[in-house]
Amino acid sequence: MISKIDSATIESYMGNHIYNAEVLESVFKRLKENEGDNKQKINIVHIGDSHIQGDLMTNKIRKILQQQFGNAGRGFVFPYQLAKTNGSYNERFYSNRVWESYRNIYPVKNRPIGLSGIGLWRDNGGFAVQLSIKDAAYKFNSIHIITPQNQNMFDLAISSQTNIIQSTERKVITHKIKKGEAISVIADKYNISVAEIKRANNLKSNNIRAGRTLKIPTNETKPKEIKNSEFVPLNLESDAFSHYYKSEKALDKIYLIPNKNASEFELNGLVLEKDAPGITYSGIGVNGAKFSDYNKYPLFFEQLKSLHPDLLIFSLGTNESYDNMEASAYIRQLREFISNLKDQKIDVPIIVMTPPPSLHRGRKPNVYVKDYAERINSSAEKDDFAVWDLYDEFGGITGVRKLRAEGLIGPDFVHYSKKGYEKQAKLFAEAFLKAYDNFKSKK
Repeated sequence: MISKIDSATIESYMGNHIYNAEVLESVFKRLKENEGDNKQKINIVHIGDSHIQGDLMTNKIRKILQQQFGNAGRGFVFPYQLAKTNGSYNERFYSNRVWESYRNIYPVKNRPIGLSGIGLWRDNGGFAVQLSIKDAAYKFNSIHIITPQNQNMFDLAISSQTNIIQSTERKVITHKIKKGEAISVIADKYNISVAEIKRANNLKSNNIRAGRTLKIPTNETKPKEIKNSEFVPLNLESDAFSHYYKSEKALDKIYLIPNKNASEFELNGLVLEKDAPGITYSGIGVNGAKFSDYNKYPLFFEQLKSLHPDLLIFSLGTNESYDNMEASAYIRQLREFISNLKDQKIDVPIIVMTPPPSLHRGRKPNVYVKDYAERINSSAEKDDFAVWDLYDEFGGITGVRKLRAEGLIGPDFVHYSKKGYEKQAKLFAEAFLKAYDNFKSKK
C-alpha cells in the first residue's frame, strides 16, 4: 500500500533541492521572523577555494537572497589586491606601501593567517590603505577590523587635515654670467662658497658659460610656510572580536592607517554592515585551498566567531582531487573542520556543496570529485549537515564537455566562466528558497 505524500514533500524530492534540509530549521526560523515584525540580521558565511575567492558565484547568491530577505551589508571583505591576488569586484583596495602576504595552502609558518586564509602584514607604519566601494548597494554604516587576538593595530579615517608650520628659507637671487667671469669671482661677490653655487645649480665642474643665469643662495632669509597633510583618526570602539567604527551616514570610502601605539600591523579582514535588517553573505576563499589547509590554522576558527554566523556553507574538494585524495580521507578532513568549529562553540546549520564537475590531469574524468559527492551525500544525516549537490546539478562525470560547449566552464576544465558561476548561484538560490518555502508550508 502506497502512503499519501503531501505536494511540498514531492516537490522537495524532484529536481534541484537541498538534501537533509531539516537541519536548516534554525536559520529558516530567523528568516521567517525577519519577514514579520522581528527585523534582524542573518549572517551567512560561505567558505571555499578559488571557486569562492573571486566572489562570482557568492556575489550572485548574495544579490538574490538580499533581494528576497533584505540587504544588511556586504559582510566580510579582504584586500586581496594588497596580497597580489584576485578578489571581488564590489570593492577595491589601494595602498601607498607594499605588504607581505602568505596563504594557508603553504607549510605552516608563524604568519598571521586567520579568517581570510591569507596572512597580510607590515613590520612598520607609514601606510594608508584606501577602501573604495564600487557597488553602491554595499555602502556601509559600520566597519569592523579583524586582527590576531583583536590587537589594536589600526586606526580609521575618512578625512585629512592640513597643518601649516611657519619656517624660514634662504633667499635666492639670480646672476647672469658676464664674459670672462669665473665662478670663484661670483662666489666672492656674494660672499658664499663655490660649492654652494655648484650645489644650487647642479654643476659638476667649475666651468661656466657667459650668458647663463645662475641661482645664488644668499645669506638672507625669507618666511616660508610648510604644509603637511595628515589623516584625522576616527574614534573607534571595541568588543571581544574587533575594533570598529559606526557612522550615521552611509560611507563608500574609508582609510586604514597605522595606530600610533602599534609597532607591527597584521590584518585578517574587515566586516562591512549597513544599518538595516536582512542578510549579510560573506565569502571566504583561497586559491588552491583544501579543508586541511584551513584545519592547519586555529586562528581561522577563533576569528570565524567575529562574523556571528547563522549558517555556514562549504565549497571545497577540487584541490583535494588534484592531490588524488581518497574519499575517506576527504571526509575525515571535512569532519575535522566541523569539529574545529564546535571546539569554538560555533554550532550552526551547515550546507556542504559537492565540488563541481571538472577534468583531472590529462583531460581525464575527475572520478575523485564524483566519489566525494557520493560520500558527502551518504554522510549528511550521520554528520548532521545539509547537502546541495552541485556535482549532480551540473551534469556529473559526463557533463563537462557540455558545460564547455555552453561556455560555462573555462579552458582548463576546472574553473568556471562568470556565466558558469552565476548559473551555479541561481541554481543554489533556487534550491535554498525552495527548501525555505517547504519549511514555511509545513509550519
